[in-house]
Amino acid sequence: MPSPLESLIACGTKLWLDSVDPDLVLENRRLGATGATSNPILIANLVKTGRFDDQLGQLLAHGNPTDDQVAWQLTDQIVTAAERVFAPVWQATDGDDGYVSFELDPLLEDVERNLPHSERVEQYVELGKRWSAEHRNRMIKVPATPAGIDALEDLATAGIPLNVTLIFTLQQYEEARDAIWRGAQHRQSLDHFKSVYSIFISRVDVYTEKHLPKLSPAAQGQVGLVNAKRMWANNREFWSGKGLPLAQEMVFASTGSKKPEDPAWKYVEALAGSDIQTNPPGTNDAVQASGLSFSRTIDQLPPDEVLAEIDKAVDIEHLEQTLMSEGLQKFADPQKELLQLMATKRQQLANS
Repeated sequence: MPSPLESLIACGTKLWLDSVDPDLVLENRRLGATGATSNPILIANLVKTGRFDDQLGQLLAHGNPTDDQVAWQLTDQIVTAAERVFAPVWQATDGDDGYVSFELDPLLEDVERNLPHSERVEQYVELGKRWSAEHRNRMIKVPATPAGIDALEDLATAGIPLNVTLIFTLQQYEEARDAIWRGAQHRQSLDHFKSVYSIFISRVDVYTEKHLPKLSPAAQGQVGLVNAKRMWANNREFWSGKGLPLAQEMVFASTGSKKPEDPAWKYVEALAGSDIQTNPPGTNDAVQASGLSFSRTIDQLPPDEVLAEIDKAVDIEHLEQTLMSEGLQKFADPQKELLQLMATKRQQLANS
């Protein structure tokens, strides 16, 4: 009898890990994970463990780098190590799977820096090209902000595999997808064209709990899933018939349950059967311990009356503005913390 994670994969879901912790990458690869993703929160948490002090010491000993340079060099090394684990998947699937996502500098969107739009766009393109160079199974992660979206056409033209993150609405997704498709058509060949679109799910339900407390019990807790499934259907329809050798897929992100009364596998189960789930390690552990057998549910929606209630109640523009502001802050703050950690580590290692 297949394990719960094996049944999830067997019904059509690719499992990516929401971590680049070297130990967890190896453990989850054995459980069937075929990719991973990184972000500033994950890197900062790894640095705090002290497990990378030797690497930091070596980086600090060469060329007197700044804290920012050391932070990105270490991130590059950690992501590269994860890429090596998943490289056989990339080879076996001819580039359709086996990726590790590398998030570009979240401080480009920091409100305190308030960079001009054109400079943000230019930096996304420059950094995307720099950090993707000589990495076959690295995806460059760009947020679905105005500047991020405006950088996507040039990045796609350059042949870079792309993961568009912080997507909360259909409009964000469509703008990002169309920009990437325009860029892809500038390429001489589409043989290695690969893009994915990361829809954040549980954060939407946190939003509705706070801003729409009067939703019926049937609708409350379903908005994130309905939103994701509709975008998934839109994405499938857009790419069908284009004859591309690689799948252009949805990544279901923010899949950890936020409410204690919800099962840890709430979103995992409801999205089973297609595309990619980036699950936190704890969620995968809970799924594996559940004893459940998963089957395809990705194309199942709530009853029409629940959909009508959601469509009437949810102010999509307010939802996007609120969650994007929170999301950007949640990535900028850990990046600042990471830079502070670099300064602290520099001092500690110098005195050791």
